[in-house]
Amino acid sequence: MRLVVIGCEYAGKTTLIDALMAWGDKVGIHFHLDDHFSIPDQFFLSPEDQKAMLGMPPVIKERFQRFQIYYHIHVAKDYEDCLLGGFHIEEAIYGGRYNYPGHAWPAYGRKVEADLPADTILLLLKASPAVIRRRMETAPHAYLVVKPEDVEAVSKEFEAEYRASWIARKLTIDTSDLNPDQLFQIFMRQVVPHLSTRDLQRWQAVGQR
Repeated sequence: MRLVVIGCEYAGKTTLIDALMAWGDKVGIHFHLDDHFSIPDQFFLSPEDQKAMLGMPPVIKERFQRFQIYYHIHVAKDYEDCLLGGFHIEEAIYGGRYNYPGHAWPAYGRKVEADLPADTILLLLKASPAVIRRRMETAPHAYLVVKPEDVEAVSKEFEAEYRASWIARKLTIDTSDLNPDQLFQIFMRQVVPHLSTRDLQRWQAVGQR
């Protein structure tokens, strides 16, 4: 399964991705994971490197993001089981708002989607603004991307990008009232109609456990 998971910060992307990784390891489906499209990258960089990344000039941030997004088109093609957290849609929203405000570069999101494998699935996770702000307070990130006052606007932008996306296989889940296990179970049920024949046969073989 090739899955792009998008949504406002604190909508539940990492929670679901972690659950899918754990499930995949259990049943013998080993996903390639890339969930490092926010600035700063909090998965592979040291605290010093994260600060340096935040301090880069806007033009360098945009160039780096564009290069890594185009690189990951090939990652999606190379790995039949691939999880991409945020990916090009997150960059389309966060880039101009937070990383290089006031700088305009041509949009390339739909071009990226045209080059992705046809069986790619797009999942939008969303939650009410009140829930997202509560999660921000309960489990603050070391580097918060979305400002609390921006939650409504950013959430609407993710929904607009989701609707505009050229990815044909897509679904959305509201996580407002879901715990991690419930989110995982709902996803496992709702994704089935969007699976390729190959993935559907494999999932049936392992009993979706």
